[in-house]
Amino acid sequence: MAFPFLSRILGRQAAPQRVRAFEGGAGGRRWADPSTFGPINAEVPAALHALRTRSRHAVQNNPWAQNGITAIESAAAGTGIVPASTHPDEATRAAIAVAWSGFTDDADAEGRLDFYGLTAAIVRAIAVDGESVVQIVETRDGIGLRHLPAELLAHDLTRDGLPGGGYIIAGVEFNAAGERTAYHIRRAVPGLHDAFLAPIRAPADSILHIFRPIAAGQVRGIPWLSPALLRLRDEDATEDALLMAAKVAALHAGFLIDQNSTGPSPFTGSDGEQRGSLLEASLEPGTMRVLPAGYDVRFSNPAQMQQAVEFLGLQLRAIAAGLGLPEYLLTGDLRNANYSSLRAALVEFRRRIEAFQHNTIIRQFCRPVWNRFIASAVLRGEIEAPGFEGDPAPFLAAEWYPPAWPWVDPLKDAEAEVALIEAGLKSRRQAVAERGYSVEALDAEVTSDRQREARLGLSFGRQTAPAPAREGE
Repeated sequence: MAFPFLSRILGRQAAPQRVRAFEGGAGGRRWADPSTFGPINAEVPAALHALRTRSRHAVQNNPWAQNGITAIESAAAGTGIVPASTHPDEATRAAIAVAWSGFTDDADAEGRLDFYGLTAAIVRAIAVDGESVVQIVETRDGIGLRHLPAELLAHDLTRDGLPGGGYIIAGVEFNAAGERTAYHIRRAVPGLHDAFLAPIRAPADSILHIFRPIAAGQVRGIPWLSPALLRLRDEDATEDALLMAAKVAALHAGFLIDQNSTGPSPFTGSDGEQRGSLLEASLEPGTMRVLPAGYDVRFSNPAQMQQAVEFLGLQLRAIAAGLGLPEYLLTGDLRNANYSSLRAALVEFRRRIEAFQHNTIIRQFCRPVWNRFIASAVLRGEIEAPGFEGDPAPFLAAEWYPPAWPWVDPLKDAEAEVALIEAGLKSRRQAVAERGYSVEALDAEVTSDRQREARLGLSFGRQTAPAPAREGE
C-alpha cells in the first residue's frame, strides 16, 4: 500500500538547505557585526576631518609614514613635470618656452617656491591631506598660484535647493547639470590657530581642486594613509612597548630570597647599603660571594615578545601596501634586495606613479595652469599669437614630461635611452624634457661647447667637427 503523503514529507526533509551564493552577502555568526561602506559622498565628509588630522599626525611623528610620503612626493614630482609646446611654428614654440621659463620662477603668489617646487608641495598635500586646493590669482604681471590649506574648503557645508537647481556637496557647488560652478572657501583669522570665518563663494575658474578619486562621483579626496592609519598607530604602540621591555631587560636587578626567614639581610655595612627593602650592593668583575645558609638569589629576566622583528616586518609590509609603495622605499631596508627584486618592485611602483602623474597632476593641475598662463601671456602681449581668439588650440597644445626614472644601472639606462631614440620610439625632445631641460636650449649649449672645444683643440673621446669660420678670423 502506498503512502504518497509520506514520500512528500520525506522528500521535503531530504531537500538541501538553500544558502546565498555570495558568502560576503550572507548573514550568520561570522557576520554578526559587519563593517560596511556607504555612498562615497556621505562617508568622506563625515570622516574627512579625523582622517586628515590623524594622517598629518602620523607623517609628522612616525618615521615610516614620513619616509613613505616623501618617497611618493619625490617619485611623482621630482625636479618637476616639464611642458613642451607643440605649436607647429618653431619661433612661436621658442617664444612660449621663454615666457614659461619666466613664469615658473614667480609662479608662487607667496614667493617661496617656483612652479616645480609648488608641484611637489601639491603632490605631498594630496598624499597627506587627500586633496590640494590652489587659487589662481590674476595680477598686472600675469597669473600667480596660491596653495591653500585643504581645511579651508568647507567640508561641512552641504546644501540643496539652490536657485536654478544647483546644490552644494562638502563645500563644492554644482549646477543642475552636475558641473562645478564654485567653491566655498573659509578665510583663516591671521594669528589664530584653527579659527576661521564664514566661507566665501569663489568661482570655479579661480580654484583648482586636485585629488585622486577612488569612486565615481567623488567630490572630496581622502588621505592616502587612510588604509594604514590604525595599523600605524598599533605599530607605533608595539615599538614603544618593545623599547620599554628592552630598557627593563637592560636593568640588571637581583632579588635575595630568605628561604628560612632568618631576619635582616646579611649584606650590610661594607657589602652594601640597606634602604628599607632595597639593598644596594656592588657587583664587581671577578668577585665571588658566598651566600649565607638559607639565602638564594634570582635575577630579573623580563619576558620578550617572541618573533617581534618578524611581526613588525609584517606590519610594515602592510603599511607599504596601503600606500602602494615597495617595502624598501618605506623602511630603507635593502638587506634582502638584489637587482632583480629592486627592478621588479620599481616597475610596478613606476606604473602606479605614472598613472597618478598623468591622470591627476597633469590633468587637474598642470594643464589648467598652462592654459591660463598662455591666455594671460597672449592678452598681455608677451606672446605674439595671431589667430588666437579664433583658434587657441595650437597655442595651448603641449606635451608634459615627468622626470626621468633612474634605474639601478645607469649605464644600461643610457644605452636603452639611446636605443629608443635611434629606433624612433622616443624623441630627443622627450628625453631632454624628462630631465628638466629645453631641447632648444640644450642644442644651443652643446653647439656652443663644441665650437669652443674645436677652437681650443679639445676632444673628449669623439671626433670634433671644425668650428665655422668667423668674420675677421
